[in-house]
Amino acid sequence: MNCRSEVLEVTVEARQVEEAMLALLHTILLHRSTGKFHYKKEGTYSIGTVGTQDIDCDFIDFTFVRVSSEELDRVIRKAVSEFKDALSSDGMGQISLEFYQKKKSRWPFSDECIPWEVWSIKVIVVNLANEQERQICREKVGEKLGEKVINVVEVINRHEYLPKMPTQSEVDNVFDTSLKDVQPYLYKITYQITDSLGTSVSTTMRRLIKDTLAL
Repeated sequence: MNCRSEVLEVTVEARQVEEAMLALLHTILLHRSTGKFHYKKEGTYSIGTVGTQDIDCDFIDFTFVRVSSEELDRVIRKAVSEFKDALSSDGMGQISLEFYQKKKSRWPFSDECIPWEVWSIKVIVVNLANEQERQICREKVGEKLGEKVINVVEVINRHEYLPKMPTQSEVDNVFDTSLKDVQPYLYKITYQITDSLGTSVSTTMRRLIKDTLAL
């Protein structure tokens, strides 16, 4: 099986990291989740509904839609918070959302986890000099997130590989069934941090904001 890999890149100031990551990760998971499966007998089932919720950002001019599941939101927020805390105020990092399915192995070997889609979000954090620059950044990051969300939806709407719908005995090999109100495909979130960027990227971002002000 070939694993699809998609890369998104965003440049934000430190206070925008959490909201930007939540917006993108929740957008992906919205399209990679189903309602809970209700099996009647082996081979026949119904799928529950998935509620949605609009979320307004505080530090970005942007509203995103997420699955209306407090349990799922807590899991995503915990991962994003750890990533944000590990990032320096002028650093760079990457958070990845990997979807996988399990392949049962014979005892005594553990199950094999086979990835089928990976989303990597590269993040550059910059320091801004004043409130005027922050306001411009607030608007620009909102515009960029809108473009990224459209990109995510376009990729997901392609008719590419998805794990086939499992039988009742195999549902845990394809979906995360631990949540009571939604059923995302099996996934894991990881992150890595790179060294501080120094002044070059911050200077470039500041110049971009100043050029915008001059328009």
